Amino acid sequence: MAVKSVEKIWMNGKLIDWAEAKVHVLSHVIHYGSSFFEGIRCYKSKNGAAVFRLGDHVKRLILSAKVFRAEIPYSYDQIFDAILETIRANDLENCYIRPIAYRGYDDLNVNPLKNPVELTIAAYEWGSYLGQGAHESGIDVCVSSWRRSTPDTTPTMAKIGGAYMNSQLIKMEAIVNGFSEGIALDVNGYVGEGSGENLFLVQDNIIYTPGIHNGILSGITRKSVITLAKDLGYEVKEGNLMREMLYMSDEMFFSGTAAEITPIRSVDKMNVGNGMPGKVTKELQHAFFDVVKEGNDRHGWLTYVDGKDRILPLKNINAV
Repeated sequence: MAVKSVEKIWMNGKLIDWAEAKVHVLSHVIHYGSSFFEGIRCYKSKNGAAVFRLGDHVKRLILSAKVFRAEIPYSYDQIFDAILETIRANDLENCYIRPIAYRGYDDLNVNPLKNPVELTIAAYEWGSYLGQGAHESGIDVCVSSWRRSTPDTTPTMAKIGGAYMNSQLIKMEAIVNGFSEGIALDVNGYVGEGSGENLFLVQDNIIYTPGIHNGILSGITRKSVITLAKDLGYEVKEGNLMREMLYMSDEMFFSGTAAEITPIRSVDKMNVGNGMPGKVTKELQHAFFDVVKEGNDRHGWLTYVDGKDRILPLKNINAV
């Protein structure tokens, strides 16, 4: 889905016109992938436009940059407020938000330390990441021939631009072979994640997901799914998952800011369960959308764009 332009982008401390948001062609980030970014969603809930887990995303942005000795020249509070300001400036409700810090223009050396760290925040309308109908019907995926990086090569807990070259290889391989997405294994052959999503399996009503040690991103939506699953009374196990579990599972789904909770109906042209989204997946979808769309936020995950706190009666989360 193409990015729809809006009126303003926040860039290095001020709102500027969309068309004027530019970087120099010799900026370090263009040549070496030295960027640190987040994907965040704002939802038009029944109680007003609200950003999902904004504080957690801002914190991860700062920590991702820190891993690469890059200090973003804005505080947590300044970044938090700038994201809300960008949404309001463009009069958006349902939108995707992309804050990105990056090494700018100075020295075109592999050593990045002389280059300034800049920050840009964009917000724009964006629909279903994995295609129309994906939430309802599920998607077809394959196991990729490309592996995820090892933790001692490219840091996997940091959300960095350069690491997504690996994701592009996984995604392109899947697309050209007729699948919506690929699943990468880790360096030891255990199940990892999608090109831009975390992965969950369901077997005998137990939910399984790879561990952080498997070279996956510590996804914020992933953490939310684990919390919601426990709220619903499910056991969640994190750890090494064998590839054959992909073919033996009753249900499977991706999670992520872009993907939200997307069922997987087949892997390598073999049906997952009966080839339709299963009971557990649907319950978790319901619980997730009950927070972001209905505003029933028992965990304090929503930040309202108008700055007004909401204290509302909550539905019984088990009434799915």
